[in-house]
Amino acid sequence: MAEAPEIRWREGSAERTGRWLSPGAPLPSAIGAAGDATTAASALARARRGEGLVYQGDYHNARQLLAAMSRRLARTPRGGAPADAWRAELERRRAGREILSRVLVPIETDFRLSLRRAPDVSAALSEALERRGEPPGLLPLRDLLGMVGAHEWRRRGVEVPALGARVHPHFGVYAPVRGEYVELVARAAAEWPVAGKRALDVGTGTGVLAFVLAKAGAAVIATDVEPGAVACARENAARLGLADRVQVVEADLFPPGEADLVVSNPPWLPGEAHSPLERAVYDPGGAVLERLVLGLPEHLGPAGEAWIVISDLAELLGLRPPGHLAALAASAGLRVADVREARPAHPRAREAEDPLRTFRAREVTRLHRLRRIRPASGTRADQ
Repeated sequence: MAEAPEIRWREGSAERTGRWLSPGAPLPSAIGAAGDATTAASALARARRGEGLVYQGDYHNARQLLAAMSRRLARTPRGGAPADAWRAELERRRAGREILSRVLVPIETDFRLSLRRAPDVSAALSEALERRGEPPGLLPLRDLLGMVGAHEWRRRGVEVPALGARVHPHFGVYAPVRGEYVELVARAAAEWPVAGKRALDVGTGTGVLAFVLAKAGAAVIATDVEPGAVACARENAARLGLADRVQVVEADLFPPGEADLVVSNPPWLPGEAHSPLERAVYDPGGAVLERLVLGLPEHLGPAGEAWIVISDLAELLGLRPPGHLAALAASAGLRVADVREARPAHPRAREAEDPLRTFRAREVTRLHRLRRIRPASGTRADQ
């Protein structure tokens, strides 16, 4: 990660210097002051012009200001084709995040928040900012609240019924709160036994799929391109006593060598990603899915197979043609041997203001079992 840029701001009559600590939000074009007397309308107008507002006052008032600004940015339903509605919604969210990320709070050298009535956030910030350099500096309040929430998830963990255990996501790492993809892999591992196999979990995140395979008897190499995800998966493997069965490495998709089984839950929506967390969901131009499937033949053993778990929301929205995964597989010399599916329980499908709720209600997540069209020489044909 690039070193955080240095910035200057004023607090009262004093000029201060520090780092821009946000891991994702762009640096504002100008920096001014805000406080308990600042109204939401005024703050929103200034933020829309690109100004960062360094809040100096009461922590709870700062949160109320951010919430009031967010309400003024509430979505408006849009018509038109599903793909156009999706792109408009994606752009609305991006612009909204950028505007709301211009409410800033000063962070001191000990990761202390210098606002009245502020809670102790040092543990949450030291975890989330360990790769951004030491404060002092400025951090969007929106980022801070996300870091505090992520710290609580990391502390308590997320229960994964298919694993029979908790995993502890780090800040910026996709948490397995949508459990259908984990359930699909767990059921597949019971139906098509993996004991004794060499397995790859590509794009491991917290490591949850690797742990499911390891508990079923596989020896697993788990990869991720994000250093934060690699650290997270290694920590979870140690917590679960699986470090001897799950090796976690930093890699862009595949490590060297072959495996009997490749498992992946790749990002499922074409679109631009603006943070490591979003890269678990959005795949610009479908490039990750394409590289994953086309790279399988080189990394599958002679009788190997792959389990690709992906939602069909992109097809429902018209962002990806039906049968795209099967077509990619065929071009790589693979075929879809089996499919298993599950319907996610989508809270957004019940949100009246979500323009995509009808599509989310129809979404299906599928596990595609891919095998070679022609088994390699010396192997037995598929049954």
